[in-house]
Amino acid sequence: MTFNELASSFDTVGQNYEKFRPNYVPELYREIFASCSLNSTSQVLEIGIGTGQATLPFLATGCQLIAIEPGINLADVCKEKFSNYPNLHLISGKFEDVSLPKESFDLIYSATAFHWIPEVLGYTKVFSLLKKNGIFSQFSNHPDPYIENPELGSELNRLYDKYFYFFWKNKKNKFSGFTEENAKVKAETAKKYGFQDCRYFLFRRIRTFSAKEYVGLLGTYSDHIALKEPIRSEFFSNIEEAINNHGGAIKIRDTLELQLSTKKTLAPERR
Repeated sequence: MTFNELASSFDTVGQNYEKFRPNYVPELYREIFASCSLNSTSQVLEIGIGTGQATLPFLATGCQLIAIEPGINLADVCKEKFSNYPNLHLISGKFEDVSLPKESFDLIYSATAFHWIPEVLGYTKVFSLLKKNGIFSQFSNHPDPYIENPELGSELNRLYDKYFYFFWKNKKNKFSGFTEENAKVKAETAKKYGFQDCRYFLFRRIRTFSAKEYVGLLGTYSDHIALKEPIRSEFFSNIEEAINNHGGAIKIRDTLELQLSTKKTLAPERR
């Protein structure tokens, strides 16, 4: 399966995406709004709205929010979910292809979606769309199912080796938790494209899932959606059984990462 096919796979699981994917913590939004105060005159762009896990706090400010989403089914969930918010304007398409006026947004943000866009194109286009002193905010949730469940984690590793990594023929990197060093690298990446005052924040939380709920969550990950049958069903069934054999619940430690960058100058000349 190609990179673009993986990126589009979320649209096949719209309702489950809405049901199982988490929202973001209040502390994260406080940092964003401290950097960029929003009101009814503010122009905001969301890249990859999905089913709107990150959207409500922005809509609640009264800002004019344009949200881009390539998935038709995901966008339909948002239309129903936010039907009482006339300040939401959905655009169907990929960020790379959508035409938008330059220097028109006070804030552009993307929640667990910006990594699907080619780096140079993504950062360059965001920079061009922001007003001077505009803010680019990208944030992501990085779940760790191992650190809180050492014995269960060993069993999960065995199942991933047997099914997941066997299917992908070792083309996928094995799991490693998100670190502060990873966040620093992303902050430095924004600087390459002319952004200043690049900073990052990390937040953590614990979520608990039943075996069936956790399998439902896995079914919203692109590289798990792409598993072929019967491997996918056997893999998920064995994970569910393993969790039930270890008390019936699994604790996930989330690391939520927030990046904030400011456009203070004209776009740099790229050579």
